[in-house]
Parts: sequence; C-alpha cells; structure tokens
Amino acid sequence: MSVASAQTLQRLKPLEPFVERSTFEGMTFGLSSAGYDVRIAESFSLGPGSFKLASTQEKFFMPKNLIGIVHDKSTWARRGLAVQNTVIEPNWSGYLTLELTNHHNSDILTFKSGMPIAQIIFHLLDEDTSLPYDGKYQNQEAGPQAARLKG
Repeated sequence: MSVASAQTLQRLKPLEPFVERSTFEGMTFGLSSAGYDVRIAESFSLGPGSFKLASTQEKFFMPKNLIGIVHDKSTWARRGLAVQNTVIEPNWSGYLTLELTNHHNSDILTFKSGMPIAQIIFHLLDEDTSLPYDGKYQNQEAGPQAARLKG
C-alpha cells in the first residue's frame, strides 16, 4: 500500500467538489501534495470537553483500490480539536460524518460552514479489493449521521 500523490488524486477525483487548492479565513483546503483537506458543512460552536458530529461539504466516491484515513488538521489540533481517525473504505460513497471533540479546557471553538476541518490521506491498495464496502453507511446523505446500531 502506498500514499496517493496529488497527481493520482487529480486523476481519480475520489470526491466532489474537487478543489485544486484554496483558502478560507487563512486556512487551506482542497488538494495537497499527498492528501486532501475537507470542509465542514455546518456552522456551530463546540464548548470545552464537548463532542459533536458534523458533515463534510464534499461527497466521496471511493474506487475499489483506494482507502482514506481521516486525520486532524494541525491548526485545529493546536487549539485542542480532535477529529477521530475514521477510515473511508474502498467502494464507499456518501458525505462523510466527522466525530469532533474539543479537548481544550477553556476555549469555545466556533466553526463556519465552508471552513477546512480535517485532512484525508489516501492509500492505494495493491489491487482492487475483493471485499468492497457495502455496509449500513453506504450512500450516506448530507448532514451528520448518527451511529446505526443493530436492534
């Protein structure tokens, strides 16, 4: 497995809208040398010690030979925000729900729709997987989605 380069991501375009590189209030989003920085869809505040689900503005269309790992964006991490390291499976499609936690003990973090929120590092599989994702979060709709537990 290898990390997908900017050139590979430009060719595959595993999400839309696909932005080459831009900024929002001084923070970058879009394509980077070896990943893609996604934006948040909702506006909200997150108090100290709080947890919140949020959605990306981007919709994913993962090919069967690509997996994505969600990572913190360093600017937010330095302010105490943790984005849980979700895996985006090969063949998954939909809007990504992010799990956000404010670990700072005094800052209230304020997010505006369109702000860069997390970075995705994509890894190429050595071949198309024989077990593509086809689970309960397939074709996930826009907006944060709660956990879907079996009853």
